[in-house]
Amino acid sequence: MNEVIREKLKLLPENPGVYIMLDEYGNVIYVGKARVLKNRVRQYFHNSQKPEKVMKMVESVHDFNYIITNSEIDALALENNLIKKYKPKYNILLKDDKTYPYIKADLREDFPNFYITRRTAKDGCRYFGPFMGGINCKDILDTVQLTYGVRLCRVKTTGKKRECLNYHIGRCLAPCAGKTTEQEYRERVKKALAFLDGDYKDAEIILKNKMLSAAENENFELAIDYKAKLEMLSKLEAKRLTSLSRYLDADIIAYATNNMYSAVNVLVTRKGIMQGGSSFALDEAHFSDGEAVTGFITQYYSRHEPPAEIILEEFCEKELLQNYFKEKFGKSVEITLAKQGDKARLLKMAKKNAEEYLEKSIDKIKHKDDMTVNACKRLQELLSLKNYPRRMECYDISNISGVDKVGSMVVFIDGDADRNSYRRFKIKTVEGANDFASLQEVLTRRLDKLLTEKDKFPKPDLIIIDGGKGQLSAVKQIFDEKNVSGIELISLAKREEEVFTTYSDGSIKIPHRDYALKTLQRIRDEAHRFAITYFRNIHSKRNLQSVLSEIDGIGKVKRMALLEKFGTLNGIMNASVEDLSRVEGISLALAQRIKDYLQENL
Repeated sequence: MNEVIREKLKLLPENPGVYIMLDEYGNVIYVGKARVLKNRVRQYFHNSQKPEKVMKMVESVHDFNYIITNSEIDALALENNLIKKYKPKYNILLKDDKTYPYIKADLREDFPNFYITRRTAKDGCRYFGPFMGGINCKDILDTVQLTYGVRLCRVKTTGKKRECLNYHIGRCLAPCAGKTTEQEYRERVKKALAFLDGDYKDAEIILKNKMLSAAENENFELAIDYKAKLEMLSKLEAKRLTSLSRYLDADIIAYATNNMYSAVNVLVTRKGIMQGGSSFALDEAHFSDGEAVTGFITQYYSRHEPPAEIILEEFCEKELLQNYFKEKFGKSVEITLAKQGDKARLLKMAKKNAEEYLEKSIDKIKHKDDMTVNACKRLQELLSLKNYPRRMECYDISNISGVDKVGSMVVFIDGDADRNSYRRFKIKTVEGANDFASLQEVLTRRLDKLLTEKDKFPKPDLIIIDGGKGQLSAVKQIFDEKNVSGIELISLAKREEEVFTTYSDGSIKIPHRDYALKTLQRIRDEAHRFAITYFRNIHSKRNLQSVLSEIDGIGKVKRMALLEKFGTLNGIMNASVEDLSRVEGISLALAQRIKDYLQENL
């Protein structure tokens, strides 16, 4: 323990708050919350037995800061925000987290519509899901429309419009064209909501009658479609856990650890139906299993809609979590510490999944460490870098003959991609195909952000240029003009995979099997991918506008509407006439004309 830490420990308050651990370079390596800051922070530096991960983290601590909060709940919320901001090395980071689809019923509309979304909000709408574990959200939504004739489009229902193809094939009541009353449509919506709530009886009767009618009329293709929907409903019923209440909306969360690595499994149950589950590898320096689960939960539910109930193991922080959901989400979430009965059996199932996932993931986690943190340490050693390259940024330029020039910036933290920090640049001042000048423009704009937007564009430890010594010299010129210090600069030449630095005339060749080189190649290839994707988007949109302008009836407004909906020329060419007609201002006849023109001329 150094003298700075020893003195700070004497001044710690007895308030709740958040503590921030820093390494020798001032990087945030751990963020934690405490009911009593004085007691918790001192625990780290006592000569007492600690979890292995905590001991490893403490060895790297050279300083710490803290923020006092009004309550432990506020500390928990602040901890989650700071973890997202700093991405500390020893905290839980759900990088492999996914957002699952929901079906949204927009009940604010006079004629409510239904569609798929991955974001939920407190907006007066109804959300059903998440759909996971083999349950296809699109099939569910298609069944809703097929059965009840509700609309899936977002066309405004004000003003008189022409009915689309869905009306003519009996899939929609066409409220936008005035083909139904608000009362009749609301009755259909009521039944559709009941279906999404898990009541399939009415839908089964309707679909069965439609299937028989289609078969009698020798419309066998349609009859097969109805039969497939009925089979899907049977599978959903089979997923219903008969011993549980059909109204159970709960997530079951179990934790497994070997004291070095940990894993969590989440099982999702909605309306008594098992929706599926996901497992996550955790890598955090925590004092207790309860704290680890609490940290996971705050991150997980920042992306997912909290259910009515969360079923956890006995060691979890029940009261803190219940108060946290109530205060931060405005929602009462029942935290059940299941000990016996059906819920305990579900928890046992989740625990088994977590243990199995952990067992299979240990080698992957160790390999990931070699490819990320350990590779960064190796880079520091091989390239004689002054600091550990925690935040690395790589830049690339993409264009064809100087047209639609763009630049990319990708960010890796501790050797792992941080896609939320990626940035794209349109080259504004360079004439023709001049990659050196384009790089200079991009880096000038980037370095200016160090002064104006430091929070959004933190200072990198290492900047990597895709190219050879020429590209490196061009960027070094900008560094010198701006008197940049504290940022290392290198380039990676693709042909021989040589590394050029600013302090050596020759190149450095890293063995091809070395994880340090593989990390440089990954960040370089990612910068190239990101740049060329951006270039293609810009280039295709410019070409798309010129193609669409040749079609009669397509003006600027309709071109922009099509661009917004489909993005690229391929997107429009692959769209059906029905899809095209859903774009505002595009009638069924005009959609057919667009389709015909593209097929004939492209």
